[in-house]
Amino acid sequence: MAKNLIKNGYPVIATDVFPESCKELQDMGAQVVDSPADVAEKADRIITMLPSSPNVIEVYTGPNGILKKVKKGTLLVDSSTIDPAVAKEMAVAAEKMGAVFMDAPVSGGVGAASMAKLTFMVGGLEEEFKAAEELFTCMGANVVYCGQVGTGQAAKLCNNMLLAIGMVGTAETMNLGIRLGLDPKLLAKILNMSSGRCWSSDTYNPVPGLMDGVPSANNYQGGFGTTLMAKDLGLTQNTATNTKTPIPLGSLAHQIYRVMCSRGYANKDFSSVFQFLREEEAQ
Repeated sequence: MAKNLIKNGYPVIATDVFPESCKELQDMGAQVVDSPADVAEKADRIITMLPSSPNVIEVYTGPNGILKKVKKGTLLVDSSTIDPAVAKEMAVAAEKMGAVFMDAPVSGGVGAASMAKLTFMVGGLEEEFKAAEELFTCMGANVVYCGQVGTGQAAKLCNNMLLAIGMVGTAETMNLGIRLGLDPKLLAKILNMSSGRCWSSDTYNPVPGLMDGVPSANNYQGGFGTTLMAKDLGLTQNTATNTKTPIPLGSLAHQIYRVMCSRGYANKDFSSVFQFLREEEAQ
């Protein structure tokens, strides 16, 4: 995301808890600083991308956080996937400092990020969205305004719940077909011209050897980690509980991904649920 901003002519000031992850940016001309507060001192448009709600709270409100040094009128965009309630808290804290906060989680993964083809789901004031749109279009192909702060997160959590359910379903289906003697390439072809077709079957198939350039072709390395999927499904579970919404398949997907995390799949891509199911049957 930062590289695409640089490619579009924006000067970038960056920081990360792992400084080595800023090296490539530095080589492209970005200025690297020590803390989020240092970024806030120098920039009036700040984008954060972090693993979870506690990280976001620390980066914004911690001792070296953005809000310690933020300038009035600064636009703060958080592209992490977090609890919508935390996004609303950060918006209130930012407003007290005279800054504007928007939640803008993304869909598309590492591949879409590198090709500037992310989908941004944005929550915040509509007039501020229009001002931020030029930044989003440097990093993404689809930018959707969802409503007030927190609605971007709501859209992302709904998407990821369906993604998890679809991936588990695709993995189960492929596994069953293979056990019934079907050639996996043939089965995938049939699914993708039939009503069972979905993103997990036609773009991100979990069966090794069917597609190039996806994690299943690389021992499930890279992509979207099982830990992150389990985290997102946990957030979805919380919001479903709070809104008294039944999500039986979402809850089941959450449990499957949590078990995977404790069985050695935590750092593999979430499509490794195919491998997990194969191992379960072998026991």
